[in-house]
Amino acid sequence: MTAPHPAVPSATPGLGHPLDNPVRSSLTGPHAHFAERRGRVLRYRPDITPWAALPDAPGAEDWADAAALAGPGGGVTLTAFREPPPAGWEIVFHADGVQMVDDGMDAGPDAEAVLLGPRDVPDMLELVARTRPGPFLPGTVELGTYLGVRRSGVLVAMAGERLHPPGWTEISGVCTDESVRGQGLATRLIRAVAHGIRERGETPFLHAASSNTGAVRLYESLGFRLRRRTAFLSALVPAQPRRPVDARTPAREAGRLEQLGQ
Repeated sequence: MTAPHPAVPSATPGLGHPLDNPVRSSLTGPHAHFAERRGRVLRYRPDITPWAALPDAPGAEDWADAAALAGPGGGVTLTAFREPPPAGWEIVFHADGVQMVDDGMDAGPDAEAVLLGPRDVPDMLELVARTRPGPFLPGTVELGTYLGVRRSGVLVAMAGERLHPPGWTEISGVCTDESVRGQGLATRLIRAVAHGIRERGETPFLHAASSNTGAVRLYESLGFRLRRRTAFLSALVPAQPRRPVDARTPAREAGRLEQLGQ
């Protein structure tokens, strides 16, 4: 049994809770060195993860900045966001989800778990391709600690860290090869990753699709509790995104911008 987990971080007065917009909290906090910014819009480097963050109440200029970051036809992926994108954006993925936080999990190290790093990325990508746990790219391993289990040299299970709002770390990339399912490897790796998070004085949390009831039940059995219901959205930038017209722009200039399709 591990030591009790640290007190759950609360909201900062006047700033809201860091998990309400976890991507933004991460990119303005511990993961600021991974951030690309345009105006009030932030995103991770595209080789790391597709997550981006808009302000809580984005305007037309914010959507234009998101489009500029992604480029024509590029994707913008958001969490904790329920509003539809502007006209012309193509929604390619939208799903309801849950955000869960550690509420007394029995975390601890695992003797079979090995630390995964950049040299393991090809094997990690192969495992992800077989199991499809969610977005995992060549640079995702840079976000935090990843642990795995190998059998006869083959990577068959892993779990690691992704978003990092102040005081919190998200457990993500949990996947197990079909050949070893039912052996409890996912449970063991989640507990091991959570142990490392707690050792830093932080609190584990995670996201799951509401439809993935099996995963949600597993997380509940491990000691996670529902914090809030959320949503995931991925949309493609229009091929020729329009530049928003400022209300102060003279009518003649506004007409010119419309003609140019900016």
